[in-house]
Amino acid sequence: MDNKLGLEIIEVVEQAAIASARWMGKGDNKTADQVAVEAMREKMNQILMRGRIVIGEGTRDEAPMLYIGEEVGICTRPDADQFCRLEELVEIDIAVDPCEGTNLVAKGQNGSMAVLAISEKGGLLNAPDIYMQKLAAPPQAKGKVHIDYPPEKNLQIIAESLDREISDLTVIVMDRKRHAQLIQQIRNTGARVKLITDGDISAALSAGFNGSGIHALMGIGAAPEGVISAAALRCLGAHFQGRLIYDPEVVQAGTYLPPIEETRRELKEKGIEDPDKVWECEELASGQEVLFAATGITDGDLMKGVRFFGGGARTESLIISSQSRTVRFVDTIHMKDGQPRGLQLR
Repeated sequence: MDNKLGLEIIEVVEQAAIASARWMGKGDNKTADQVAVEAMREKMNQILMRGRIVIGEGTRDEAPMLYIGEEVGICTRPDADQFCRLEELVEIDIAVDPCEGTNLVAKGQNGSMAVLAISEKGGLLNAPDIYMQKLAAPPQAKGKVHIDYPPEKNLQIIAESLDREISDLTVIVMDRKRHAQLIQQIRNTGARVKLITDGDISAALSAGFNGSGIHALMGIGAAPEGVISAAALRCLGAHFQGRLIYDPEVVQAGTYLPPIEETRRELKEKGIEDPDKVWECEELASGQEVLFAATGITDGDLMKGVRFFGGGARTESLIISSQSRTVRFVDTIHMKDGQPRGLQLR
């Protein structure tokens, strides 16, 4: 799967990022999302694969959707037998966020990217569109920290694992009312807090890389994005844990969440018997082969955003593979109509 799909999967997130970046700073988050969805769908349907969306756009904000259960790829067409050897085809599950951080794009702020994760069928948890408590940490702290530990204990463990002081650590937390106590607890340890308004996949990813300047992600965000984060951090050998959060009083989101019992029934229908289970990244992304790909839309900690010039655009992407155990950073120049005009290296 890695050899056949790696380059094509990068092109999927590249095209989504380019389409969305055209709307950077224009104040229209829905269009920035919609064009990314359309570009991602169009590119995926040009790939020789049989894919199924298991995590798509959420219905909570009435976003345009690559809907759950949607089949993508040339080999899902009615005439697929003319193009594909169906008996040899590996069916894959796909988790997508075509524009992670739509508000960031609309406001021209840092940290937005187009992302997806793929695995063989059944290899990614079909997380419901609710919330998830998350803990991401560097590979050195994997298996040592725990989502149930108080922040001060986890930060002490991370500091010791990295051979530094707690005051050297930076923790990303989403700027939400529900995190007021968590933020104060982190600050009381002497660690620094970086508040973000959106985009916690990018935050989790940064915590998985040494040298990013980010040492942990803590707090509650969306559950589907948690699965995508888990796929990336599993490939990196970093730490990620998640617990589903479905109590509206805990989330304090200001948007509608179903009653607790209704959500419990939905989870049971999805095969999740224990709604309060702590999920390891190897459970959230359990496939034998997992690929994660992302392209920066706006500048972030790991990648620059899309840059346009007269002859086209330039993107920075990364693809992480559990199969080949590689992390590839890809710098691509996309030439408009194949005509380079004054290409600039930097």
